[in-house]
Amino acid sequence: MEAREKSLRIYDTKKTFFSKLSSTFSKILTPTKTGINNLLISIKRTGVLKSYNQCNECKDDSKKEALESKYEEAYSLYLDSIDQLVIDTIYKRVKVDAASEFEKDALSKYYNVIRLKENDEFEYKLRKQKYLLELDYNNVLESKKHKTISNYEEFYMCEMEKISKRLLKHYSMKLTERLTPAQKDEMYDKIFDTLEDYITNVLPLRKLTDVELIKQCSLFETYEVGKLDQVDMLDKRMILLGISRKLFVHSIPLVTAEKCYVKLMKDVRNLIVDTKIPRKRENAYQLLLRLFEQYNNKLLAVKIYWDKPEQKSEYMKFAEKCKALQTAREQGMKDYDIKKQILYIREDMKMLEKYNDKYYRILQFYRNRLVNLGDMRAVKNSCRTGNFILVQDRRVRKEVQDGAAS
Repeated sequence: MEAREKSLRIYDTKKTFFSKLSSTFSKILTPTKTGINNLLISIKRTGVLKSYNQCNECKDDSKKEALESKYEEAYSLYLDSIDQLVIDTIYKRVKVDAASEFEKDALSKYYNVIRLKENDEFEYKLRKQKYLLELDYNNVLESKKHKTISNYEEFYMCEMEKISKRLLKHYSMKLTERLTPAQKDEMYDKIFDTLEDYITNVLPLRKLTDVELIKQCSLFETYEVGKLDQVDMLDKRMILLGISRKLFVHSIPLVTAEKCYVKLMKDVRNLIVDTKIPRKRENAYQLLLRLFEQYNNKLLAVKIYWDKPEQKSEYMKFAEKCKALQTAREQGMKDYDIKKQILYIREDMKMLEKYNDKYYRILQFYRNRLVNLGDMRAVKNSCRTGNFILVQDRRVRKEVQDGAAS
């Protein structure tokens, strides 16, 4: 008889009947869990909206404190229920490959928020609140129940505005610390990203009445469509700063706003001298003129505290020149744009020349521009040769004559 050799067989557990059955049950039970979590969130949402309305309607100061405490507790429970939805439902759906693209994206954003906890606890808490509110707001919109949406939006706008203001104030405080250049750039990016997120997603829910603010928001919307180049990105940030001077005056203090303007002007100057494309350079130059005008009108004009008295004195002289130029324009002055360019360039050159050769490239660009505008004359670069002798510590030229005695 032939003896058959027995060997140990190794099975792939991912392909066994029991593992497939377990996976199938997980996919079946996950929607049930989603429904339970959504029901809990709906209950908590109703409770927090009720507490929110009670706080707003209460006129008695003695009762308001108790109502605010009740609202904070309801708000905390509401956010916990959304957090539990992410952990119990979305995570498991992604794990068993039963999640939608929206759920996968939501989980990815959730992990990005969690990572902040290692470096900045305060930012992490605010960012997590913001994330959870946005997640549930999307759920409310998907329900397409107009009454639920209208009741929720006022609460949503109020809380998102609070979070945005606290984040901006936090980043402003971080800028006062000793940071590396890379860390400073990161703080500037976070300030602009927070502004953009609020103006894009929350501000449209408000009914705006300020004509200037509506105009600025309309201008900002033109940069929401299509591909943006470097000039467009910097122009967009300039508009964001202008809007922030209307909406977030206290959250972005004047000192922080000034740093943001200085950073933007530095970036635009670098773009002017670095780009090889004439059209792009001209667009960047025109942006710098607009940025310089906005910086002076929206910030320096309302600045109260100056580091040095001479800085205020210099600005007042510049403001008088601008006022005189505007008056002359109203009286029919010709070449107003040229005169304005000369005034702005001269003022910027005065500041940059204090740093010796640090800004020599943009200063050379300014000088060439002033020559083109007719405000400066180019001197031909030429020299003469000969023998020189020292007379009273000065070097003077002596002509070489034929037959002179040595």
